[in-house]
Amino acid sequence: MPDFDYNSPFESRNQPVNGGPSRVNGNLADNEDLLMEQILENINTTPIGQVLKKIASLPEVRKKKIMDVRQQLTEGKYDLKKRLDTALDKALEDLTTKGN
Repeated sequence: MPDFDYNSPFESRNQPVNGGPSRVNGNLADNEDLLMEQILENINTTPIGQVLKKIASLPEVRKKKIMDVRQQLTEGKYDLKKRLDTALDKALEDLTTKGN
């Protein structure tokens, strides 16, 4: 069994396995490149690709808004139950209307 260095787990990834071809310079690298090209060409037609596209289109996190909500929570001024009920209602409405 080969020794494994836990401090550098990725160092040996490009080394030949049991005298086989190098993952960087050999046939395996060519196959991986071809596979990656096919994945990138078809990314928008796969379910995971569509999810990633949707995630990428989401707005960035607004730190000021998060800090304001945290402050309100700390001071007891944020009505969490009301906000949670509203969010759940919206989520359920989205689920039921998109199914039709």
